[in-house]
Amino acid sequence: MWAPVDRAWDAVRFAVAAPAAESGSDPSQRSTPFRAAAVSSRLIQIRYVCERDHRPVEHGSLQFDLNTASWRELHRDSRLQKMAECYLESYMKKKA
Repeated sequence: MWAPVDRAWDAVRFAVAAPAAESGSDPSQRSTPFRAAAVSSRLIQIRYVCERDHRPVEHGSLQFDLNTASWRELHRDSRLQKMAECYLESYMKKKA
């Protein structure tokens, strides 16, 4: 298998995260994190971890605004940005 010898990471893992809703103190009245994000902000937060030899070397998050169908800020590495876009597309298809 071909891979560049000089690379910062050899795997990237993604997950969807969303802020919890701030509602009353009764836990039964709180919405789930996904429901809170969908209702209040319409933002999807994609968290990522870049790994090298099974160890994290970089991590962060990217936000996608569903109202404007755009990323709040692009990742500086276009390869990682493209992977995040593919992950989001797959995630959205599963939720539909």
